[in-house]
Amino acid sequence: MQYDIVYGDLLDQPVDVIVNAWNRNVIPWWLLLPQGVSGAIKKRGGYQPFKEVAQAGVIPLGGAVYTGAGRLPFKGIIHVAGINMFWRSTYKSITGSVLSAMQIAAQRNIGSIAFPVIGAGSGGFWGYSQKQALALMESTFAGIESDVQTRIVIFRRT
Repeated sequence: MQYDIVYGDLLDQPVDVIVNAWNRNVIPWWLLLPQGVSGAIKKRGGYQPFKEVAQAGVIPLGGAVYTGAGRLPFKGIIHVAGINMFWRSTYKSITGSVLSAMQIAAQRNIGSIAFPVIGAGSGGFWGYSQKQALALMESTFAGIESDVQTRIVIFRRT
């Protein structure tokens, strides 16, 4: 499948849906202090997406849940369980997150989607670098057939 890699802020991308690397939803959202993408969503989009994802209950590692976008200009947010119980990303959580998000995108006929580098933020890829997490995402995309316009956003302050 085709995808682009861009630098910037995930929340500024001209896409239908963004992906948020979330946890497995074991701890109530209101006890957490969202960081990275989740923190930016909370700050700019409000609490509503997190209230919706909480209603889904526990998410399997690498699974995904679709919610509204709150005050953000997107059609929705796909929250992926990108970190395990030790608050770290793994091979399984990264590949599963990509596959689950793309499956939801296909089911909902989403035209465009933007991913952060899963495993590059506060839930770092255990023992690996952002570059290796990105490479794992790219190899996962290589095995997917999809016409959804896809981009991976490497965070860079603007």
